[in-house]
Amino acid sequence: MKRSANYKTKQLQAILDYIISHRDSHVTAAQIVEHFEKCEISIGRTTVFRNLDKLTECGKIRRYITDGLSGACYQYAEDENCHSHFHLKCEGCGELTHLECPELNSLEHHVHSKHAFQINMLKTVFYGTCSTCISKA
Repeated sequence: MKRSANYKTKQLQAILDYIISHRDSHVTAAQIVEHFEKCEISIGRTTVFRNLDKLTECGKIRRYITDGLSGACYQYAEDENCHSHFHLKCEGCGELTHLECPELNSLEHHVHSKHAFQINMLKTVFYGTCSTCISKA
């Protein structure tokens, strides 16, 4: 039984290493599964999801749920500044981008002070079309 636990630990570490290697972006479970399939590393879809849950629960990664259709994406949680900005989600390609914008920070302050409501920056997403998808159209 102990051997099985070590195997799972190695899988969890492999998944975390992949997410860390993409620390400047967000990755989906499908991208993680595809990576391991291409590398011929045996980590199944269920194992990926189970370990993503574990990594989220212990705070090593963050889960962003942008809508009910495309599922969640994940980011390494070491970068603490991710709490202080909004996100943009392209409806064309699905890319999730951090939006660092002082004008929107004033929106957060306005909503808090005038409407007694605190915005959850981890779940705040603006939908639209990125410049790459616009140029393709």
